[in-house]
Amino acid sequence: MKVIEYPPKAEWADALKRPTLDQATLEGKILDILHHVQTRGDAALIEYAQQWDGITLTDIRVSTSVLEAAAAQVEEPLKAAIQTAYQNIKAFHLAQQEKEIRVETMPGVTCWRKSLPIQKVGLYIPGGTAPLFSTLLMLGIPATLAGCTEIVLCTPPSKQGTIHPAILYTASLLGITTVIQAGGAQAIAAMAFGTASVPKVYKIFGPGNQYVTAAKQAVTRYGVAIDMPAGPSEVAVVADATANAAFVAADLLSQAEHGKDSQVVLITDSPSFIEAVQQSLKEQLDVLPRKEYAAAALQNSKVLLVQDLLEEGMEMMNTYAPEHLILQVSDTAAYVNRVVNAGSVFIGSYTPESAGDYASGTNHTLPTNGYATAYAGVSLDSFVRKVTFQEITPEGLQILGPVIETMAAAESLDAHKNAVSIRLQSLQK
Repeated sequence: MKVIEYPPKAEWADALKRPTLDQATLEGKILDILHHVQTRGDAALIEYAQQWDGITLTDIRVSTSVLEAAAAQVEEPLKAAIQTAYQNIKAFHLAQQEKEIRVETMPGVTCWRKSLPIQKVGLYIPGGTAPLFSTLLMLGIPATLAGCTEIVLCTPPSKQGTIHPAILYTASLLGITTVIQAGGAQAIAAMAFGTASVPKVYKIFGPGNQYVTAAKQAVTRYGVAIDMPAGPSEVAVVADATANAAFVAADLLSQAEHGKDSQVVLITDSPSFIEAVQQSLKEQLDVLPRKEYAAAALQNSKVLLVQDLLEEGMEMMNTYAPEHLILQVSDTAAYVNRVVNAGSVFIGSYTPESAGDYASGTNHTLPTNGYATAYAGVSLDSFVRKVTFQEITPEGLQILGPVIETMAAAESLDAHKNAVSIRLQSLQK
């Protein structure tokens, strides 16, 4: 990891820059893929699988028999772990349900808001270099709790042309039966436009690489909603000299191993701690099966040495707005109170980011690339629409009506005024 010592504030933006592809080139490729899928449907998906993955698919939709057979291919300890994670995630998201509250804003005027499910949603689950069945739990649980009536799952097949049984088992656990073998931007296009095998959805969820993120943003131009711009994974660790260097190195590597375009950042006020972390990174990296991915990600990553960790360090962190924030400091309460921009926060030495990735209960589908300044992570709210209702009695309209008439007249919207006046006149007869 590159060490940047005491960068002045004017240089923070450059020091915290994330790895990116050329956006003009990226958008051109994405638009070509969207057009191809929109016009050729399933045939385009099959062609892309052959072209990019070397896989020949005859049917892009996973059959019921394959879904049912997957359970027997998953070892019992993994099933038990998935079920425990399922219960924790479900408990946390179930608590997010809102009660309907009716408010009488004035006599005879009642307003309320009701959560209604988004009927058709698409879940994108990365699976190219790692089968992220955990992401399916994070998206599928709130989708089912919200009451979404149609859930479409798209995930890329392996080089052998199959989907990992843990993903299929998790889909069955959630009651998801529409499983499509497609990945990348073409999967996003399929869910946005619909094909013979892939139902068109109203909103698309799920993380992915920069191509997937760009495709999600592109389909919003066609009236399809997305959860958030969620691209390559990232973590920022704020740590002082009291932190455990091995723990911090492990946390950094846990995100770096996601992919070559991931980024990890360490902010500290201790030069000796930096040396200890760098040494631990080398030791732990050497034994990782995904060493190649983690090592490449570390090339994109930074260590920032600051004078004042609480003041300057936390301001720097909020400028970066990380997807994941880990606080390994002696006075955690003081640092927690300084958090403004972060997707999800992990407090103390014994709260690894991996807990949130898998089984503590919080959602791991979070805003990346600095979008934590304006976006929140996926929650139950992500799968519902908040529809407002109102009902006015004749008595209520007699009180409120003159207010509306005065305001409408001031805006020269006579039809608006008349919609009230004609009712008030009827009440005087």
